[in-house]
Amino acid sequence: MKTIFADTFYWVASINPADNWHNRVLEITKTLQRANLVTTEEVLVEVLTFFSTYGYQMRQRIVKLVEGIIINPNVRVIQQTHESFMDGLNLYKNRPDKGYSLTDCISMQTMRQLDIIEVLTNDKHFTQEGFIILLQEE
Repeated sequence: MKTIFADTFYWVASINPADNWHNRVLEITKTLQRANLVTTEEVLVEVLTFFSTYGYQMRQRIVKLVEGIIINPNVRVIQQTHESFMDGLNLYKNRPDKGYSLTDCISMQTMRQLDIIEVLTNDKHFTQEGFIILLQEE
């Protein structure tokens, strides 16, 4: 079975009906029935942070959705560790000419460790590191 990394971009677009990518992400999600998704706790931190100013109801909804991701048997959530932080920090340090966030660096290092080449994102930074982004502009 194919394994694909799910980036913050994917989760935010799938959760937020007002996001310009929402419908496209939902369509793509339907085609992923035969795939396992991998994400990291750092990515989920970014998702929660993104919605932190959306008010009480949205915050409660996001918490439930993140809890659902965590227990979903088709999604593997990689735990945050000091080692994952240091791996990401090392990539961040070695790419001073790039605009990579630390979370992106941790995600890229996780993908390398798990031999994942495809990522559900629109973030071109991943292509700069040799990964295939699945959410491209039409």
